Amino acid sequence: SKTGEVFFFLFNVVSFIYIFIYCFAGNVISFGLFLSPVPTFFRIYKNKAVEEFQPYPYLCTVLNCIFWMFYGLPIVKKDNILVLTINSVGLVIELLYLTVYVVYANDRKKRVRVAHILLAEAALTVAVVLIAMLCFDKHRSLFVGIIADVFNIIMYAAPLGIWKKVITTKSVEYMPFWLSVAGLSNGICWTIYGLIPFDLFLLVSNGLGAIFGVIQLGLYCYFYFYGEKNSKEGAKKQSEVQLSNHPTGAA
Repeated sequence: SKTGEVFFFLFNVVSFIYIFIYCFAGNVISFGLFLSPVPTFFRIYKNKAVEEFQPYPYLCTVLNCIFWMFYGLPIVKKDNILVLTINSVGLVIELLYLTVYVVYANDRKKRVRVAHILLAEAALTVAVVLIAMLCFDKHRSLFVGIIADVFNIIMYAAPLGIWKKVITTKSVEYMPFWLSVAGLSNGICWTIYGLIPFDLFLLVSNGLGAIFGVIQLGLYCYFYFYGEKNSKEGAKKQSEVQLSNHPTGAA
């Protein structure tokens, strides 16, 4: 019957959309989010100096990727290969960023600080893995998921640091527009990923990430159109991105 044919067609369309989001969209957008700091590091390479750029967002993202990689392993959470793969790629990218940062750091203290923080992160990772494997069995995914969620939320919230400057100066010159767009898209896709099938940890952190993205873009649009006159000129300049943001799942 025609009704059956229509239903079959709609079912195929929904299935295609589901497969696309479930298998590709989240990882592609997260990959774009990891690449968002490229302009910053191109500037560092070009000027042969890190200037006033800080390594903390990338150090935070390294730890975030490590915990989500652990969460994506079958020994913690089965059927989570997409979370594992994108965060593995993200970890490599973040370590490349930090390598460039250390090479062009014009202050030995900055290099030492990065090394110390990476060592502390390695120690924390070992501790979390040991606790998860030795002390948790049935609730292992719960333990690792909570830790991964905390660092995912921190990563999403990192761009909020620019809000005060935007509101004070009434200018969006230093607000990374494309990072906000990527963060919103990443949050939406991984929220959907967390719904089908249901995954509370992916849902909470990425749902908050999507909300942060909406607020950031709303703030950007408001001050772009109603802020100081020079804000529109500043918006045309390339904002230097201080965060590499998802997630993914990145998650």
